[in-house]
Amino acid sequence: MNDPLLIGVDLGGTNVRSGLVHGENLIKTSSIKISSEGTSDKVISEIIQCIDDVFNKDVKSIGIGVPGILDTKQGIVYDVQNIPSWKEIHLKSIIQQHFNVPVYLNNDANCFAAGEWHYGRGKGYSNVAGLILGTGVAAGLILNNKLYEGRNCGAGEFGMLPYLNHNLEYYCSGNYFKQAHNSTGEQISLDAQNGDYKALDIFAQYAKHLSFAIKAVLYTVDPDIIILGGSVSKAFEYFKEPLMQNLQDFPYKPVIKNILIEQSLIENVAILGAAALFFDSNPLENQHF
Repeated sequence: MNDPLLIGVDLGGTNVRSGLVHGENLIKTSSIKISSEGTSDKVISEIIQCIDDVFNKDVKSIGIGVPGILDTKQGIVYDVQNIPSWKEIHLKSIIQQHFNVPVYLNNDANCFAAGEWHYGRGKGYSNVAGLILGTGVAAGLILNNKLYEGRNCGAGEFGMLPYLNHNLEYYCSGNYFKQAHNSTGEQISLDAQNGDYKALDIFAQYAKHLSFAIKAVLYTVDPDIIILGGSVSKAFEYFKEPLMQNLQDFPYKPVIKNILIEQSLIENVAILGAAALFFDSNPLENQHF
């Protein structure tokens, strides 16, 4: 039982969630609604409160996942979705000074990939792409057994690639169902569950668009496994088969033969992934399991 005691923090646009992690177990959690329209100091105080709810003297580090633009080395957050007051927040130093333990920051997609690699379906693979299909589309990448974020923490933004008359995010995020079919992914999933032909056809159309995002990942990264997360991934059973059919024209046949595309099954993966930032910054601790 030599696993370090870690805290993971998932900062969303409306809530902040924290968890105390030991080994593969999430042993204590907290969730606080944040004042999205409040001052930067107000939001910071709410984050500190949420961390304090699960903190104890044996915690070795705090990892924070942020849905926005940040400098991971300096620990500066430049912009966060749905928190307009956050423009240049030195979050790492603020949290570090308060709790007196090392603090690690990264974006939410990278935390998702780290969580799947350390705790989920990415375990045992050297190259993992964690593709989030939610309100947006982005990926976190594990390359050669290390989290890869790029020079500006912008690696994996496949959703921004031009596609048809918009970009991949427009056609592959959860917003696609509203924009193209005036419905929600949740409702279409319910209809598909009941065998509704129209709903299944909508997922088949979605799968065709998604196949281009998957191909972009395959061309650029060629991972061992692609793990789908986010709200849309919960309907994977309804678009998995047409997705694989639309990948059959990929020119490098061994890639399609060998690639694994799986749905994330981890509850609280965002918290676990944020906690796992410790291992990426301390590679000698990587043999913790």
